[in-house]
Amino acid sequence: MRELLVKELTPSLRDDFLLFFDNVAFADNPDWSDCYCSLYHFANKGKAESRRQASSQVEDDRVHGFLAYDNGKPVGWCNAANRNSYPTLHWLMGPGPDKAERVGSIVCFVIASSHRSQGVASRLLEAACKKFSQQGLEFAEAYPVKKPQSAAYNFPGPLSMYLKNGFTTHRDADWYLVVRKRLETPDRAEA
Repeated sequence: MRELLVKELTPSLRDDFLLFFDNVAFADNPDWSDCYCSLYHFANKGKAESRRQASSQVEDDRVHGFLAYDNGKPVGWCNAANRNSYPTLHWLMGPGPDKAERVGSIVCFVIASSHRSQGVASRLLEAACKKFSQQGLEFAEAYPVKKPQSAAYNFPGPLSMYLKNGFTTHRDADWYLVVRKRLETPDRAEA
């Protein structure tokens, strides 16, 4: 792997996002190829409709996260945004954090099979935490599965990665954990 480059998703990177999900993300897991990271944004209604809806939402700047590139090609994705941006997350987990809390959620990673176990997800996680900190969010929060049925079910990111990156268990939620990391925010850094 050459120098890994991480870019925040913007509407101008829509074609890279689609290329990644069309051809790379699930090359080794075709049963999930209709995903387009839809779970937290809209109901999945098949590959063509999910692709169309994901394309539209990226263009409208309603999907947030980071793409990892190796040699100019997208090889990884992390879906990460303010927790209030994920209506489905509230449905899955119940009410969100206290209004006074400013929480960024990291909900999904997809790494090309050729780039797994090479630190790509950790680099994407670092980028998400840095962005959350710049936005003045107090915590980064994630939802690793306690006993994933397979590697694919580690899509929220493995617990071990979060623990290595300074996250601690915030709450045990049946089949997954809520892990958090306190972030340096601009107002806390000045104090």
